Amino acid sequence: MKLEKITKRSKTAMNRRYGDACAAAHALELIGDRWALLVARELMLGPRRFSGIRRGLPGISANVLTQRLEELEAMAVVERVEEDGVIRYALTAWGQQLEEVTQALGRWGARSPAHDPTLPFGASSLMLSLRTMMDSDAARAGGDYEAAIIVGKDAFRLVMEDGALRITRGKAPAPAFTLTVATANAILPSLYGSQPLAISEKQGAIAVQGDRALAQRFLNLFALPEQIGGNNR
Repeated sequence: MKLEKITKRSKTAMNRRYGDACAAAHALELIGDRWALLVARELMLGPRRFSGIRRGLPGISANVLTQRLEELEAMAVVERVEEDGVIRYALTAWGQQLEEVTQALGRWGARSPAHDPTLPFGASSLMLSLRTMMDSDAARAGGDYEAAIIVGKDAFRLVMEDGALRITRGKAPAPAFTLTVATANAILPSLYGSQPLAISEKQGAIAVQGDRALAQRFLNLFALPEQIGGNNR
């Protein structure tokens, strides 16, 4: 949908202007409204139905989600795709570039002493945090492989290749290991804490199938940045 076809509700969003030629100010006019960037975040790993987006954002109402999707579509950030009669929402090629913005914000926000990693963590957030907080040099040294992570109803295929991590929604055809958790929060002690995978498995927080040693090496690739003031978590 082109800008000249903006709906009345989307025009209202576009009229919330700062009157500043700074491109960063304009970016905030596009995705600075409450929930807008998080709606885009839910689409960064591929198209999703309305119900899937809302499942990833339990705090948003159906009306607000509808409004944000309309606004993002009108501003060329989101588009509708239809397959087998099912409507899904997807980021446009330009909208997909918001992942770089989200990663930078994530690294910056994680350094805040007020950041609370114990709050509810979504499956999409978990997957995007992997691409944000990974040590690429260590990943490259660990070789190439395919893995799977299942978070509740959401399944993800992870492909590690030459130090880069590619993540898509759906089942992995031949994973070296599979990690299954009820919620994204359940994996955090072994991912960003110091708890060995074997302990999390023994506690029932994580179910592991396949190469456990490789799974542990994978989890060791990730760390949160040091908080300002030198505090570590």
